[in-house]
Amino acid sequence: MHEKIEINTDYITLGQFIKLINILESGGMVKAFLQDQGALVNGELDHRRGRKLYPDDVVEIESIGSYIVTKD
Repeated sequence: MHEKIEINTDYITLGQFIKLINILESGGMVKAFLQDQGALVNGELDHRRGRKLYPDDVVEIESIGSYIVTKD
């Protein structure tokens, strides 16, 4: 089951999203994490902080969890 993460904009970048869900504390940590491990976005591995996430996108982060982007 995916945890729902609500945004109030049209999209959010992957880097901002990771900071929003409070798994990493700083932008530098997010950058290093994405360069090293990346995240699955809709089933595809992505390493870009600037990847735009839209409502209904699914983000899976290994050993952390699975999230779905929703809009209020």
